[in-house]
Amino acid sequence: MKLGVVGLPNVGKSTLFNAITHAGAECANYPFCTIEPNVGIVAVPDERLDVLGKLYNTKKITPAVVEFVDIAGLVKGASKGEGLGNKFLANIRETDAIVHVVRCFEDENITHVENTIDPLRDIETINLELIFADMDSVKKKWDKALNMTKTGDKKYKIEAEFLERLYNHLEQGNSARSLPLSKEEKEYMQELFLITSKPVIYTANISEKDMGKSESELPLVQKVIDFAKAENSEYLVICAKTEEELSMLDPDEQKMFLEELGLTESGLDRLVRASYKLLGLISYLTAGEKEVRAWTIELGTKAPQAAGKIHTDFEKGFIRAEIVDYDILVELGSFNAAKEHGKVRSEGKEYVIKDGDVVLFRFNV
Repeated sequence: MKLGVVGLPNVGKSTLFNAITHAGAECANYPFCTIEPNVGIVAVPDERLDVLGKLYNTKKITPAVVEFVDIAGLVKGASKGEGLGNKFLANIRETDAIVHVVRCFEDENITHVENTIDPLRDIETINLELIFADMDSVKKKWDKALNMTKTGDKKYKIEAEFLERLYNHLEQGNSARSLPLSKEEKEYMQELFLITSKPVIYTANISEKDMGKSESELPLVQKVIDFAKAENSEYLVICAKTEEELSMLDPDEQKMFLEELGLTESGLDRLVRASYKLLGLISYLTAGEKEVRAWTIELGTKAPQAAGKIHTDFEKGFIRAEIVDYDILVELGSFNAAKEHGKVRSEGKEYVIKDGDVVLFRFNV
């Protein structure tokens, strides 16, 4: 899973990136301080792995991971090459989803590229630039499809009609993800690799003094939430500065700090959870003395394809999957004990893997 962290200059996106990846992207009070995309690999927090690690006295614990990419700031005209627009657009196309950081705090020491704080204006600035970029891409494909209709092949006529509808939708200021699609159109849309077809988490970045306040007490945050809900996107309220401070502490100190703030989990935990939900992802588990590991798959993945995440041979030679629920395994203490109690299920090729399934694949190559 690859998430692109984006936002206008000086909204706090690089501070947030530092906090969740410990990668140390340069933060400074001027635009474009992040010239090259910074990449950080983050472990997905999963308490189940630690429990299984102790249960199996395992030598190695391998969590699922998320890749965060901090992409250079965007300004008006980026789709036409202004600022670092071309670089921004190229890097964002490679991501699975977008974490759009929106400034919802006042600070006279941190300048805003527009000189005033207006989260909806900032969202519109970036969204319009992404729409303009997608319009250019769609227009080229539309022109090509129109030209190919001369061959008499009906598929090009269907393609051209769809691209015209999509272009008109974008031209009205709408994202590609908001266009109603048939099953066939959804498959074709994926092949277009449009930026505005990617799912988004709008992340409202608040000040430290606003932490603990309800969303209704923060009018700027409420605007972001209402906007996200209106387009069926995810949203998150976070204080990037606090998350950065939290990231510098060891786990025990982090826990104490969170308790003092009245929080049960860090911004990273919430961001990863929101990202999983956004992309329809779950984790299944494998456990043994050598390694306890979480494997990320899409919701609805069947057993053979899930096995293929471990190795292609597992999928090719799939025989069956022996599965026990995580809670039952922990309660009974071992896979063998679960088997003796009849709690290990033997599932075939049509079984859909569930989040938290502890799996042993049987295969033959």
